Amino acid sequence: MNTLFNCIGLIGVPRQPEAFATHELLYNWLIKNNYHILVEDNLKSLLPFDVEHYASLDEIGQQAQLAIVVGGDGNMLRAARYLSHYNIKIIGINRGNLGFLTDISPDNAISSLSDVLAGEYIDDTRFLLEVTLYNREGESIVSSFAVNEIVVHPSQVAHMIEYEAYINNKKAFSQRADGVIISTPTGSTAYSLSAGGPIITPDLDGFIITPMFPHSLSARPLVIKSDSIIKIKFPNAVESLKIACDSQIILTAGPTDEILIKRAPYEFNLIHAANYDYFRSLSTKLGWSKKLY
Repeated sequence: MNTLFNCIGLIGVPRQPEAFATHELLYNWLIKNNYHILVEDNLKSLLPFDVEHYASLDEIGQQAQLAIVVGGDGNMLRAARYLSHYNIKIIGINRGNLGFLTDISPDNAISSLSDVLAGEYIDDTRFLLEVTLYNREGESIVSSFAVNEIVVHPSQVAHMIEYEAYINNKKAFSQRADGVIISTPTGSTAYSLSAGGPIITPDLDGFIITPMFPHSLSARPLVIKSDSIIKIKFPNAVESLKIACDSQIILTAGPTDEILIKRAPYEFNLIHAANYDYFRSLSTKLGWSKKLY
């Protein structure tokens, strides 16, 4: 056993029961190779095999040097928000759909992880967003984090909102739209892409501001530096609004609240197998390699 990763966390609650076979395969292989394994405690009642040590995500972050996430990108997003607080590397085995973050095929899991555990891997650190709500007195109400994006939208579907966006305390624009998406480079291939936003590579130091179905033909996505602070106000709002963090955490903002979005003080240490190629992944998952005739 090498000394890079003595303790390893096994994380992820997949949607399909068949995916638990990957958990079992990895667990047995890692135990056989004398690694200390901590399995996420959310799996305690789900796994069809015996596990010696269960742990919370925080305990895995504190004790392990590597976390293996089995599932789709949703599992990776959830794990990354927790584990970004700790000095732990994260790698993903895809048992979901697209798998931009959980990019290792389960068919190649053992061979890929063998190389990773031997120290052959690519570091790909990603930053997070932090969102904070302030009331009209300027007091902080609640805050949260996102890996992909923060989406501001009305409580009801297909209802427009009018908002003002300020960047570094300077008014940038006003719009009427179904909402607005503030995305990291990681999230540029997620919801922002569906709304017409650009793809930006993970190493770029920027945010994307993408309006959702704006009531204007001139509205376009805007890319700004990640050290910018974005403030969103709602001058004519009379109903509460929703703020979705990676579509997993939902906050409620009152009509007079202000939303502040900035780069979070945390990063998550994503790694890939040594043969990982970002552009090959894009081409495969987005169908760029398909012939048009």
